[in-house]
Amino acid sequence: MEEDRYAYDVDYAAVTVPVERYNREFRDAERFLECCRNCGNYGKNWACPPHVFDVERYVTAYRNASLIAVRITPRRKDLGIEEASELLRRERQKLEQRLLRLERETGGRMFGFSGRCYYCGEEECARIQGNPCRHPELVRPSLEACGYNLALTAEKLLGMEMKWGSDGRLPEYLVLVGGVFHDKEEDIWAE
Repeated sequence: MEEDRYAYDVDYAAVTVPVERYNREFRDAERFLECCRNCGNYGKNWACPPHVFDVERYVTAYRNASLIAVRITPRRKDLGIEEASELLRRERQKLEQRLLRLERETGGRMFGFSGRCYYCGEEECARIQGNPCRHPELVRPSLEACGYNLALTAEKLLGMEMKWGSDGRLPEYLVLVGGVFHDKEEDIWAE
């Protein structure tokens, strides 16, 4: 039987740090907002800047930042960067559901993932026509879109170095980083 073209392995890492420390050591809002301005999604996706909420208030309203990373390692080494979107979509959707559940359970704020939003399917984001988000109960900004350095977060806090593709080829593995800011003292990642 032929192996699933998109077969992959996953590893997870999670950590909780004080929001004050995370903001001080891992946030450079000006630098990452400039990166967002240079992205093709800028202003075209409700999860991307410019935001219609007070970002400073959003990132300082809670005591703790519970962060999670997933490392996705394709079993086939011949997949191109375009094909990586399927690997990312599968894990991202699972992880987003878990983060949304934790947001509800903790009364906190979830931070999703950068890139394409999957909630409207193939439809163009309503923001492009100047309309409100069709799925505000699901769509959240990414940590990057709020000024956080995810490469530094992944490496220093979660023990996963981010790798980058080149020449149309995937890196050895892909890493997604998201999280929930909240006021709980207990470990929210425990299942």
